[in-house]
Amino acid sequence: MVEVLDVFGTFKVLPHFIALAVAYALAFPVGWDREKEERSAGLRTFPLVAVASCGFIQATEQFTQGDADAMARIIEGLITGMGFIGGGAILRLKDSVKGTATAASLWATGAVGVSVGLGAYDVAVVVSAMTFLTLRLLKPLKQQANALEDEEPRRRSS
Repeated sequence: MVEVLDVFGTFKVLPHFIALAVAYALAFPVGWDREKEERSAGLRTFPLVAVASCGFIQATEQFTQGDADAMARIIEGLITGMGFIGGGAILRLKDSVKGTATAASLWATGAVGVSVGLGAYDVAVVVSAMTFLTLRLLKPLKQQANALEDEEPRRRSS
């Protein structure tokens, strides 16, 4: 038992576990929303994106202490990677593009993970809340805009 406690003391598992759990929890509502909407990325993807982003920050913090440029390069790589993953969620159809909200949500969820990894929990909470609220609260407005758009060709042909 003492050996197990010593390992946890050496590896400092608890602080990392707490941060990763917070990143997971903050990404979960966004993933749940996308899952309910049956989007290409959902309940599993969003928490994993946040956890991975947070994990990259935390895993490299011992190597980048005091070197803001090194941390900036890591964050830049994460931002680029999130753009690449988000790009995979976007589908170009004959006369429309789908998946941009999911792609933007993936990017925002990466920002949640990075923020938690950097210890900026307040930023992570705000980004998570704003992402979730944008997806939920603006949905009726988008549906209304789409309905108006569908009516426009009918008016022209009448």
